[in-house]
Amino acid sequence: MTVAAVVGAAPLGWRDRLHAMRNRLLASPRFQHWAAAFPLTRPIARREAAALFDLCAGFVYAQTLSACVSLDLFERLAAAPVMIGTLAGEAGMAPEAMLRLVRAGAALRLLETDGSSAQLGPLGAALRGNPGVAAMVRHHALLYRDLADPVALLRGEASASLAAFWPYEQANDERALAYSALMAATQPMIAGEILAAYDFRRHRRLLDLGGGDGSFIGAVAKAAPLLDVMLFDVPAVAALAEQRLAAAGLAARSRVLAGDMRCDVLPRDADIITLVRVLHDHDDAQAMAILRNARASLASGATVMVAEPMAGTKGAQSMGDAYFGLYLFAMGSGRPRRPAELVAMFEAAGFIGTKLHATRQPMLASVMTAVVP
Repeated sequence: MTVAAVVGAAPLGWRDRLHAMRNRLLASPRFQHWAAAFPLTRPIARREAAALFDLCAGFVYAQTLSACVSLDLFERLAAAPVMIGTLAGEAGMAPEAMLRLVRAGAALRLLETDGSSAQLGPLGAALRGNPGVAAMVRHHALLYRDLADPVALLRGEASASLAAFWPYEQANDERALAYSALMAATQPMIAGEILAAYDFRRHRRLLDLGGGDGSFIGAVAKAAPLLDVMLFDVPAVAALAEQRLAAAGLAARSRVLAGDMRCDVLPRDADIITLVRVLHDHDDAQAMAILRNARASLASGATVMVAEPMAGTKGAQSMGDAYFGLYLFAMGSGRPRRPAELVAMFEAAGFIGTKLHATRQPMLASVMTAVVP
C-alpha cells in the first residue's frame, strides 16, 4: 500500500461531524470539571485522566524498567527480599537513590517494598520468566536515541541508530548475527503462541524463511516429531542455525540454506513455508517479492504462514500501530500490517483460502495462513 500526499481538507461525513462534536466537548474545561464532579461520570473521568497521564509519563516508566533490567534487579531479588542498602552498595549508588528506584518500580508493580527491603512484584516476576522481554528492553536503548526527537526522525532529518542494527540491506554479517541473537532471545514466547494456534503435524516438510538461528523450527520439530524442517537465511545466520540444529540433535531432520529469500530459488519440496516476524520487517515491494518467491516454490495444496504482530488487532492496537509503527520506521524498513492488507497481499501473490488463526496473546503474534490453489 502506498501513501499519497493529499493537500486540502478531507470531506466531512456524518461520523466526522459526530467525532468533531465529541472532541469539542472533551476539550471543554467546563465539561471536564462537570464530568469529574458528577458521580456517574467520575470513574470514567478518572480513568481517562489516568490514561492521559500515563501517555505523558510513559517514557519515565520505560526508563524505570530499563534501570531495573540494567542493574539485574529481577534476578537479584528472585530468591528472597534484599535490603535497600545492600542493593545500593552493589549498584554503586546512594541508598536514597536506590529507594527512589525501588519505589518507582513498586508503583509499576515490577517490585514490592516495605521501605527497608525490596522483593519482586508480579510484573517483575513475569518478566523474569520471559528473558526475551529483558533482551528487548536492553535493545530499546537504540530506539530511545532515535525517538529523542521524533519529529526529526519522521522528517528524515536524523540518522537512526536502529537502522544500523538492521542487517539485511547491507549484508553485514556482524549485524545479522546480533539481530538474530535478539530474535532468538524473544523466540520462545512467540513459538509458543504459534504452536498453540496451529498443528504442524499435518505437514511433512517445513521451510522457515528468515528463520534466524533455528530456534523456531527447533520448537516445531519437537512438537511435530515426524516433520522435516528447513531454514533459509543470510549466510552468516544460516551457518549459526546449522550449528544450533546439529547441537539439538536435528541434523538428520533439518536442512539449512543460505541466500536472499526475496529472489533466490527456494527448495521446492516443502508443503508449508513459515514467515515468523519477517514480513513486517520489509517494505511492501520486498514483502511481495518474498511472498511471490514462496508461491513459486510451493505445489498445489501447500500452505504459507505469516506470524507476527498485526496492526488493528483488538486488544493490542497500541502494540501494532504505535510500537511497531515507529519501531519499524526507525529501523528504516517495513511496517505493521492489518489482516485485510495481508489477505490482499496473499491473493496478489497467488494464494487463496486465507485464514486468521486465534492466538492466546495477539499482542505477541497473530497467525495467518493461505494455500496454493
